[in-house]
Amino acid sequence: MNTQTRRLSLSLLLASAMLCAVPALAQNTRKVGPQQLYNYWIRLNTQVQVNMPNSGKNLLKPGCVAVSYVIGSDGVPMDVKVRKVVPESDLGPAAASAVTNFRFGPSLTNRNHEPVATYYVVPFNAPGDQAARDKLMAPCALPGYDQG
Repeated sequence: MNTQTRRLSLSLLLASAMLCAVPALAQNTRKVGPQQLYNYWIRLNTQVQVNMPNSGKNLLKPGCVAVSYVIGSDGVPMDVKVRKVVPESDLGPAAASAVTNFRFGPSLTNRNHEPVATYYVVPFNAPGDQAARDKLMAPCALPGYDQG
């Protein structure tokens, strides 16, 4: 086997191993609710680019989208998935694009940069009143994340 073929084979093997490792990492990662995320990671960017659709279903209606993701040890979201869209709309990909652009730094209590699974609820066309906003976003809360 020549050197180029050996390098190509090794590269393909390494790529396959990495693809298999990402789902395993997500399954074995601590699940943390959004309210406790600050104990592990702090979002560094306050504004992100969002890829908004030009047209689609219920784009102007108030609603929310729950997006789950894993914050890797480098502070970059991975395994980003739209989990819930309320009411049904075409805003899921826009919410996912926002979360993909988040960047995090470890908190003082996360010196080992422990990856965690969490979620973020993206509001769309939400009212300015905090109580009304909370009511709008409540249906997008995801079960199964440690809240304490």
